[in-house]
Amino acid sequence: MLATSRSAERLSPSALHCSQDLASTPETAFALICEVEKWPVWLSCLRSARLLEPERPFGIGSEVALRGKLAGDEEELYEVDQFLEGHIVSLVGAYSIRRRIDFRIERKSDRSKLVVRLDYPSYGGALGALIDRMTARRRLDRALVDSLVHFKGLVEFQRAAPDELLADF
Repeated sequence: MLATSRSAERLSPSALHCSQDLASTPETAFALICEVEKWPVWLSCLRSARLLEPERPFGIGSEVALRGKLAGDEEELYEVDQFLEGHIVSLVGAYSIRRRIDFRIERKSDRSKLVVRLDYPSYGGALGALIDRMTARRRLDRALVDSLVHFKGLVEFQRAAPDELLADF
């Protein structure tokens, strides 16, 4: 698949956005973000995540298959369209450029900040958008907040005991 460039204008104003300060270096936090198979451990809205070509290094053009937690959710394909080592991983839906997941790490001296943005289309016009805001988007927003708290715990635990982090996965 062809990797495309992204501009901030393409992100809708209704995208979900959440951030979390971390008592961890940006390098440690970014390394955990790059471990795609471990996303369901901390990203609670996912049931599974896998790289389609795990032998290739993770970066621009990498394809990722994600399956949500809702019953009957099919695997969705995403492609990394922006990757800046230690700073940004941005995925775009393989079949819809309106589906997007952005992870950004900001350096704050020896600490860091994780910023996550999720964007997906809602169909059905104004009524469909209203129903989505009252149901799925509200649950997803809460799950995103909880997920960043889980990420904070994992990355800060990794700093304290790196050999024990997710050893059984």
